[in-house]
Amino acid sequence: MSLSVSTIQQRWRDTKGTDPLFAAIDGSNCPSLPQGKPESHSLLLEKGLIRIAMPWPPRPFNGKPIDPEFSIEVVRDPTGCNLDPEWGIDSPSSAISVFRRPRPVINIAHLMELPHGVPPFNNFFFNDAMPLPKGPDTGLTVPQQLMADGRGLTPKFQATDAALTHLQLFDALSDDDLEEIEAFERQIYGAQSFDNLAGDLTSPESPPGLGPQALVISPKARLGNNPLNKIFGEFSMWASTADESQEVQQDKVKAFKASVARGSEIFREVRFYISDVGMYNDKGLGNPFKRSCGSGCHNTLSMGMDLSPGFMDLGLNNFPWQNRRNDLPLFKITCRDDVLPQSFLGREIYTHDPGRALITGKCTDVGATMTQQLRGLAARAPYFAGGAAANLRELVDFYDRRFNIGYTEQEKADLVNFMRTL
Repeated sequence: MSLSVSTIQQRWRDTKGTDPLFAAIDGSNCPSLPQGKPESHSLLLEKGLIRIAMPWPPRPFNGKPIDPEFSIEVVRDPTGCNLDPEWGIDSPSSAISVFRRPRPVINIAHLMELPHGVPPFNNFFFNDAMPLPKGPDTGLTVPQQLMADGRGLTPKFQATDAALTHLQLFDALSDDDLEEIEAFERQIYGAQSFDNLAGDLTSPESPPGLGPQALVISPKARLGNNPLNKIFGEFSMWASTADESQEVQQDKVKAFKASVARGSEIFREVRFYISDVGMYNDKGLGNPFKRSCGSGCHNTLSMGMDLSPGFMDLGLNNFPWQNRRNDLPLFKITCRDDVLPQSFLGREIYTHDPGRALITGKCTDVGATMTQQLRGLAARAPYFAGGAAANLRELVDFYDRRFNIGYTEQEKADLVNFMRTL
């Protein structure tokens, strides 16, 4: 229930580019380009990116335009869509085109659950002490884990938005349609169930947290950053006391499983200094703040997303952390003098995707996105919202470089092997 580049490229070959996946409205670099040519769909074919047209000025879920705290200038526009007279920022419809990976449609039941023991749920807060929003259809507090920028508050709202924008339906989906879509989504649980080296990940000899069934029975919205509730369960049955012995080296399966067990330990326990992360280090935690992957941003039991919840800017879209990319549009954000600046990037920011700021219009939100679940990773490369990491090793390398962690080659391999079993 996700989308990989290998799948996209196979669909292009099988249908000669006629599959609905390659629709001009979102499956091409811009609807005004000549369709049916690979170069017009390069971001989808090479990075798995869907075009998202965000209204400018921003309109949050209630549809009312807001006065943004910043101006936005198109510095570079390789797809041509942001400066297009029909589809761009100066067009009659005035939109900003950003390009993002679709998030997987699995484990929605976990994504939509708020922590237990916080009655009433209306009192639950973001990690910056702001109250969570309320769903427009129920009036109940919602966790905002569905989409990277938080614009889809509920499965029904997300389906309505997708139907009108991506599918280009003339009429909104009916209430019955929305009920059926949400019921369908809430019953889907997904995780890696087989590995080419480890074999069946759902066998009795496998760690109990692996496989889709583990997500069906796992408690929802619980912290997994403690010894009693380890995020993805216990991997000790795969550990080996002779990691470097000749015997283990000859047994590739045993060596791989031992590597996975070490990777799970690194993920949970190895702490490093997290610094200059907008909407994280500026919330009273300290800068830098020492945490591990599992005790910080990926702490939800069985899922590995952020339970707080909280948007944050890891530098995936913004300079100087993200390597300059010539395939994506580049925007210059200039924040007004009378508003709070982006905590670590100031008032003048260069970004490939303003992220959450295209919803809220706030300078402090530039580049911020919501962390996502870590299940089924092996099947849905490339990674990050902009597809910047082609594989899991590049994902690990980004964090190692971003936070000066200093992982060894063995530790990087262990982390990759661990994540590919999730």
